Amino acid sequence: MQVQSALLFETPEQIYQRVFREIRPKTAAPGVRVEFRTFANANSFVRLENGVLHVRMADIFEGAPAPIQEALAYLLLGKLYRTPVSPVYALRYRRWLNSGPVRNQLQVVRKVRGRKLLRHPKGETYDLEAIFEELNRRFFRGLMARPALGWSRQASRTMLGHYDPSHHTIILSRILDQPNVPKLAVDYVLYHEMLHLKFPVEHRGPRRCVHTAEFRAAEREFPGLEEAKRILKGLN
Repeated sequence: MQVQSALLFETPEQIYQRVFREIRPKTAAPGVRVEFRTFANANSFVRLENGVLHVRMADIFEGAPAPIQEALAYLLLGKLYRTPVSPVYALRYRRWLNSGPVRNQLQVVRKVRGRKLLRHPKGETYDLEAIFEELNRRFFRGLMARPALGWSRQASRTMLGHYDPSHHTIILSRILDQPNVPKLAVDYVLYHEMLHLKFPVEHRGPRRCVHTAEFRAAEREFPGLEEAKRILKGLN
């Protein structure tokens, strides 16, 4: 109880110095500089430079409760010094980050500050808008409202597609926009991302469930699923 009360009166700099002493008890505590930045996500970074710990974090953390600041300090410093920390801190941090008010705030921040860099949906080989409408008719009775669509600026092999709910945008990697990539593979990747519109991420306490049981069941309804996966695997 006394520890919690003391925590409430600590500055962020004092929290990091205390946590540093716990993680590195045989090392003199460095100076600490904490900065809150207008990031578009809940990003946070720490580095040691010239005997000073420089901590930069999104300004969404500026109003976070002291126990959350403490949990983040353990996570950042534990990662910096490759020291295991209690899973209690990760659990506390995730629960706060996945709480309704914080999720809503982050959604607004991403929408206002973030930018989606994408190419026109009509690529050199495939037109994403035409494929979307075709899939919409086949699997969603034409009832799904079309989000913004586009090809990625970089030809990523690791992220073939993603849906950004903050900007209501689906982006497919332009590595798929080639004559040697069968349309079946493009159809499947876009269909997968469309399912994210129908089955949004579920938050269960500290856990984010991106692919729910309903999502997986709907995905299995895609004809040629295994063949599409085989083709995509060959791209990597």
